[in-house]
Amino acid sequence: MLLVAVVAVRLASRSGLPTLLIYLAIGVVIGQDGLFGFTFDDAQLTEVLGYAALVVILADGGLGTKWHEIKPVVPAAAVLSTVGLLASVFVTAAAAHWLVGLEWRPSLIIGAVVSSTDAAAVFSVLRNVSLPKRVTGVLEAESGFNDAPVIILVAAFATTGPVHQWYRLIGEMAVELAIGAALGVAVGWIGAYGLKRVALPASGLYPIAVLAIAVAAYAVGALAHGSGFLAVYLASLVLGNAKLPHRPATRGFAEGLGWIAQIGLFVLLGLLVTPHELGDDIVPAIVIGLFLTFVARPASVVLSLTPFRTPWRDQALMSWAGLRGAVPIVLATIPMVSGTADNKRIFNIVFVLVIFYTLVQGPTLPWLARSLRLGEAGLGDAADLGIESAPLERLQGHLLSVTIPDGSRMHGVEINELRMPAGSAVTLVVREGSSFVPSPTTVLRRGDELLVVATDPVRDAAEDRLRAVGRGGKLAGWLGEQ
Repeated sequence: MLLVAVVAVRLASRSGLPTLLIYLAIGVVIGQDGLFGFTFDDAQLTEVLGYAALVVILADGGLGTKWHEIKPVVPAAAVLSTVGLLASVFVTAAAAHWLVGLEWRPSLIIGAVVSSTDAAAVFSVLRNVSLPKRVTGVLEAESGFNDAPVIILVAAFATTGPVHQWYRLIGEMAVELAIGAALGVAVGWIGAYGLKRVALPASGLYPIAVLAIAVAAYAVGALAHGSGFLAVYLASLVLGNAKLPHRPATRGFAEGLGWIAQIGLFVLLGLLVTPHELGDDIVPAIVIGLFLTFVARPASVVLSLTPFRTPWRDQALMSWAGLRGAVPIVLATIPMVSGTADNKRIFNIVFVLVIFYTLVQGPTLPWLARSLRLGEAGLGDAADLGIESAPLERLQGHLLSVTIPDGSRMHGVEINELRMPAGSAVTLVVREGSSFVPSPTTVLRRGDELLVVATDPVRDAAEDRLRAVGRGGKLAGWLGEQ
């Protein structure tokens, strides 16, 4: 199944569809209504494994998020993932109650479940479209932030207690989010501090240590009655931007685990669904999805982002980019485990809604971005350098491996024009398979790989200077790059 899923990634990339649909289809094909007739109906096991997979997926997302890109839009993303989320939940719940005829509790559960966006689904269809960082930053941060409050809401609505004390529920949610955020940042900072100062005996131990710290953040947050999911995302965000040794290797390891988690999770969810039971819930799912897509999501975006003076084009794209992925289907198993009334119908409606609207929204996102004249923005931006660091414990220094990509403005810069800080130097250049020791007048080219040696005190300054030249060229310091 792993090999089939890997091949399916290529198929999905050509068709423009999110890979989640391919993985779900694999689960359905081998399920009880499929070719192999495998019967699986353990909702509790699915929920447990789903939560574990979400921890890995959020850790992968946090490690891959660049803080300098999302920092300007964090306030907007935070409002969109809380205030906007609540607005979307209650508007969608009202539609499920009044238009479909569901009771209030199932309506609220469905409203909460389908209001969570999925980063993997959004960016898998936007990979061929260059968008402004203000748009991608909001979408990325929102998808990382909104999982935590949605899980709290669904768990609260799925219990047998009253749901009319909304002010108490919002207060509890705010407290859990605050605890999770504080502990996540603290665990991430402590972990990064330790990894920077402890030279591990093998480079392969760094990715394992980083993932272990991220999972520990989830555990600490959950044990403290906070949001473990927000804790793991923020801890991973801190670790991913902490300039740790062997960072590219760590990123690749986390990405691989994230793919395995997604494949296993989606196949499992495809196994859990019973296709022949979906017929009666197709129309209600489409009706609720229409209201969510054209009313609830745009209303939440306008309500949340208008105070930040977000351009209407950005708001239009982000309204349509509210793709649903694994999280809604996993959360739909919570009512099944809790024994909530109409729990099977809730799961079926969510499953159909996610599939149908992903098929509609996914392929049309790139077209909409280009129609709004957002699809070509940012193509002139310089590509960032790929820098990997290996600690040299006995020499009290670091060996930086620098790759100059095609779009870097370091192309055409001489070695002496890099103006590296004292205590660092470019010691070797690898070009077209040949290596040589550069002179001060050696001109760097696209595709070059550099080996830079830097002592401990100037390691960060050397990397910052290289990235600045990569973005701004030889005059980076004069143009404001730090």
